[in-house]
Amino acid sequence: MSSLYGGVSGRRVTVRDLAGAKERGEKWAMLTAYDAMTARAFDRAGVPVLLVGDSAAMVVYGYDSTLPVTIEDLLPLTAAVVRGSSRALVVADLPFGSYQASPAQALETAARFMKEAGAHAVKLEGGRRVLPQAELLVSAGVPVMGHLGLTPQSVNAFGGYRVQGRGQAGDELMADAKDLENAGAFAVVLECVPNELAERVTTSLSIPTIGIGAGPSTDAQVLVWQDMMGLTERPAKFVKAYAALADELDRAAREFTAEVSAGVFPAPEHTYT
Repeated sequence: MSSLYGGVSGRRVTVRDLAGAKERGEKWAMLTAYDAMTARAFDRAGVPVLLVGDSAAMVVYGYDSTLPVTIEDLLPLTAAVVRGSSRALVVADLPFGSYQASPAQALETAARFMKEAGAHAVKLEGGRRVLPQAELLVSAGVPVMGHLGLTPQSVNAFGGYRVQGRGQAGDELMADAKDLENAGAFAVVLECVPNELAERVTTSLSIPTIGIGAGPSTDAQVLVWQDMMGLTERPAKFVKAYAALADELDRAAREFTAEVSAGVFPAPEHTYT
């Protein structure tokens, strides 16, 4: 395969394709998705990896953190994204409380996402503390994506959403990244870490790094799609809005409401005879 963007025909992107992109120095994009229609649009656009993130807690279910979302909340969203896509690798987030207790709990949760929803890989947060979970999942044939730095499921322990990995904490993050690689993880998300640290980790690992608020040196970049499309009122510093959908939704809803109130809609061309 020569490229993640258009080089795959008739099959899904795989973790081997992502490893090949790392070897070639080819950067790639990952977006979140939570429904079939959005997944279909991103799939057509050539986004090679779609993440059904526990960020659904906030952007779908209206919570103020990722902590409340459950397996039962995320399973139908994952299944919808799998059905809506035909080419992208679909990664399912394992929600808070569904894998931390033991490797056996992690495998039970991951198996549900793969068997019931059709996910192709799972993502879990943390370094050395979740190595037994990662090792068991990989040995059972479950592709594992790690997540280091600002891990939102630990937001209460961090005391808020803060940059991670400065000073000695950077050395600890590097060790966690190497441990995840040795455990068999196929990629690692680096969230809200200094660019210099992200560059060091990326250079040191043979597996892809995926940045979100980690600067330009990572092998891939991920954003929550609602942030990327300009639907978030107060986006983080690392977010670039590529559209202004909040304004467009407001305009369209106001126009629809005005036309209904004025009796303009439905017009004859929208009416059956």
